Amino acid sequence: MLIKELSAIPGVSGDETRIRNFIREKLAARGLKNYTDALGNLYVSKEGRGKGEDPGLMLCAHMDEVGLMVSSIEKSGHLRFYKVGGVYEPALISKPVKIGPDDVYGVIGAKAIHLQKAEERKKALGPENLYIDIGAKNKDDAEKAVKIGDYVSFYSEASCYKNLVRGKALDNRAGCAALLEILQRDFPCSFTAVFTVQEEVGIRGARVAAYRVNPRMALVLETTIAADTPGIKEYEQSTVLGDGPAFTVKDDSVIAHPRLLERLIQVAEKQQRPYQFRRYGGSFTDAGAVTTSRGGVAAGVISTPCRYIHSPLSMLNQKDWHHLVEIVDGFIRSIDEKGLEV
Repeated sequence: MLIKELSAIPGVSGDETRIRNFIREKLAARGLKNYTDALGNLYVSKEGRGKGEDPGLMLCAHMDEVGLMVSSIEKSGHLRFYKVGGVYEPALISKPVKIGPDDVYGVIGAKAIHLQKAEERKKALGPENLYIDIGAKNKDDAEKAVKIGDYVSFYSEASCYKNLVRGKALDNRAGCAALLEILQRDFPCSFTAVFTVQEEVGIRGARVAAYRVNPRMALVLETTIAADTPGIKEYEQSTVLGDGPAFTVKDDSVIAHPRLLERLIQVAEKQQRPYQFRRYGGSFTDAGAVTTSRGGVAAGVISTPCRYIHSPLSMLNQKDWHHLVEIVDGFIRSIDEKGLEV
């Protein structure tokens, strides 16, 4: 399964080389020409069958994942680290990781619980209280294997059970898988697809990509929070696994263009596919950078709901992902058939 393959590849923000190379190989196998800019964004010009006017459509999905970076090496050989992106700190302890280009294995450790005082046990341990253990005898031994500045990705094997997919970096490898699926299909109209970098550290790649492409409209393929879990009130759940892909109305970075949002709803209802609205106004997506590029771009977001994002292991429903792909397919075809006034 493509999502599983993408999930397994390290690609922390700023270190997307391996995930970009994997996607580039998939594109080459399908005969799709692509190019990369100085920041690392990967562009594909998808040629349509028709001879009509290019609608100026851009689709994008970010390649990067949240992770860590080695900040220092202790005399004992243990590694201190920074967070890269909005990592969920309470989930860090005891998690396996891979470090640097050689994929050195390690585990995130902390003071043994038996040695913690009562007040320490009541607090969640943040990065300042944690370290990475690679089994080194001392600093010199550790420096033979890793160095300061090495990226650290979570290590977990992706798996499937019935319609559920579990793995690391599903935000946003699910979006990348959807964009790859779209790119292998034929469409009447042309469009540009971009696999962006550094979304998790400030939507940096999308800002560069939108300026370069200069689209008239853009659709961002994302992964978003599903909080349909115990202890969360229904109106706080944001999205629900299995209820279909989610359309964003607003978040901290963008207010979806009403015409794009209306068209997504029309397509979903015409196809008789389930959909939901993302009931959370926080966080940001690439759409925030795209919509303010140059003279302004009409932008919208469609997402696969996912539990436990920004942690070492997350979960999504493959049916939601499949519905997202088909709605995006229908959206592109609707632009060719009916246009879109923005």
